[in-house]
Amino acid sequence: MRTEADFAVIGGGIVGLSIAHGLLNHGRSVICIDGTDADFRASRGNFGLVWVQGKGISAPHYAAWSQKAVREYPDFVAGLTDDTGIEVSLQQTGGYEYFNDPETMTERINQFTSLRKALGGDYPYEILSAEDIRAAEPMVGGETVGASYYPHDGHVNPLQLLKALAESCQKHGLSHYLGEKLTQVKHDRDGFRLKTLKGLEVTSDKVVLCAGLGAKVLGPMFGFKGLVRPQRGQVLVTEKLPPVLNRPSVTIRQVNEGAIQIGDSKEEVGFNDSETQSQMARIARNAIKIMPKLAQLRLVRSWGALRVMSPDGLPIYQESRTMPGAFLVTCHSGITLAATHSRNLSRWLVGTKDAPDLSDFSEDRFNG
Repeated sequence: MRTEADFAVIGGGIVGLSIAHGLLNHGRSVICIDGTDADFRASRGNFGLVWVQGKGISAPHYAAWSQKAVREYPDFVAGLTDDTGIEVSLQQTGGYEYFNDPETMTERINQFTSLRKALGGDYPYEILSAEDIRAAEPMVGGETVGASYYPHDGHVNPLQLLKALAESCQKHGLSHYLGEKLTQVKHDRDGFRLKTLKGLEVTSDKVVLCAGLGAKVLGPMFGFKGLVRPQRGQVLVTEKLPPVLNRPSVTIRQVNEGAIQIGDSKEEVGFNDSETQSQMARIARNAIKIMPKLAQLRLVRSWGALRVMSPDGLPIYQESRTMPGAFLVTCHSGITLAATHSRNLSRWLVGTKDAPDLSDFSEDRFNG
């Protein structure tokens, strides 16, 4: 089968569909070449946070990029709902990071103070005492000595977001090919010609590679370095409850259906997304230190999933030097950055005069 478009987007997760959404809104035709359900898909295994707090501690440009994304999130989600009729559960009234150790809390305060200065004062965090956070969140107790609070943090139902993005993109003309594996790339002055194992042939002016961990293999085919690695995170899920948490934290959140999700692991174990009893026990112990009442709840399921990590943990946005018109987009915060990927990164891909300067996120930072 042969088909053509202005852009070929490789990868149909949150990152790929957010970008496709933005390109379609710019009036470009888009083909999405997507993988199979057997692929590692961060969009279906993530924690669902829309989050700034703690990001970009030593990289203010990343903190600013994340802030821009979360501030645009309510309008972004409202637009998707208006377009598709799909209600996307978004709660964005702030979020917490809890501390059990005074020294760790002091270190975080110092980091936030420096970051606020680097951002010209635009970093509206607050520090809550143990008494303050217990009053705000009655579930909190135990060893908790305080918390930080950021007003634009929140969480979203990631599967609803993925569905709304997919339906919106298809409504506006996206050609979405599932179960494909890219096997051949050719580039000349007329653009790109891509072939898949199943025989799909795509001709496009430009290509956006946003295939998550697939960029490790596919990246070099377009002249990129393939500098991504997997990092496993595990999540515990409790029985469903009436609302008991007012706001999410970086490790504990109550989802819109009522269950409490707990996630607190960063494991360098390669391409292994299995759950382990030792990590699940550690995650549970840490959560109970913050909210002792969690020990009374019944766990109903758990899962492991792989984050997409660059060497420094920040996104990579790069146009290929050997194949101009091919772009690499990879990050481990596809949920948080979805709004800005659609609204602002798309302007960079299209080449508008007001496109953001993303040079600080290029692969060049890894040279030498």
